[in-house]
Amino acid sequence: MNVLIAGAGRLGTQIAQVLCAARNEVILIDTDDDRLAELEGHVPARLVAGDACEPALLEHSGALTADLVIATTGDDEDNLVISLLAKRQFSVPRVAARVNDADNAWLFDERWGVDVAVPSATPLISLIEEATGATDTVALLRLSKAGVEVIETAITEQSRTRGRALGDIVLPEGTVVATIVRDGQPTVPDPAVRLRPGDELLLVSHTATEQEIQAAFQ
Repeated sequence: MNVLIAGAGRLGTQIAQVLCAARNEVILIDTDDDRLAELEGHVPARLVAGDACEPALLEHSGALTADLVIATTGDDEDNLVISLLAKRQFSVPRVAARVNDADNAWLFDERWGVDVAVPSATPLISLIEEATGATDTVALLRLSKAGVEVIETAITEQSRTRGRALGDIVLPEGTVVATIVRDGQPTVPDPAVRLRPGDELLLVSHTATEQEIQAAFQ
């Protein structure tokens, strides 16, 4: 699959790493030359400097042959413009866009060329699954290959977080809860969910160690 990602912030970079590890052809665009210089040699994607809101740059970057465009900049207006260009001018089959401000969520629909609107708080696994249209969750092995650790922890009767709401638990920086497996079924990690003995949590992190995760929950 040919993927074009606009925005080389932490989110865009993580998506690029995972999709590259899954053997997709990925192009990562950003206006910040210094940021791209930092990523050189660390992300196996083609890096392009420039403004993805410019049609000429999108065309130069491969929008005409892209299967998927993901707009992950920190500016909702830019993400909408990129989505509209991708869908209307370049007929990209699937367009996903990050919603930074929840008040703007109503704009992110087919009128602006958006197939998948992704709230900024969406866990990485869910985001990639929605954006790619995959029918199953991205393989954990691929995440590991991309430098993103997937760590599991289980809640027991002795866990100090037993009975606490997920949203009240302070996680290490760069860590999100991907899913809570309860009674053998994966559930949405809603912040209001109270943890029970027997719950198994899958967390995705690019910085935390297993010991730090265990310390947060146990």
